[in-house]
Amino acid sequence: MSERIFHCRCCGNCCRWPGIVRLDEYAVMDIAAFLQLSQEEFRQQYTRLAPDRKCLILTDREDGACVFLGQDNLCRINPVKPLQCRTFPQHWQVEPELQNTCQGFYQ
Repeated sequence: MSERIFHCRCCGNCCRWPGIVRLDEYAVMDIAAFLQLSQEEFRQQYTRLAPDRKCLILTDREDGACVFLGQDNLCRINPVKPLQCRTFPQHWQVEPELQNTCQGFYQ
């Protein structure tokens, strides 16, 4: 039996869902370097402490979308996006009402 492959249509809806994107130190290093910021500058501008106080998370825009979602619905840090984003939707437990907003498909 072959593995189903998810095809993203870049609708950006998953980047607008409620929730948090957790960061490990490697993500902080990679994203900061990609944005040509120091790690401290990146932390101050784009992160906050997670509610459980276990890690840093990305901040949201005022409308609730990910701070790195561009107007074109593309991730502005795609080459270095966090593991949580790279593993969508295969390793996520997505609520049915949110699944229906995703325009991607499995093949």
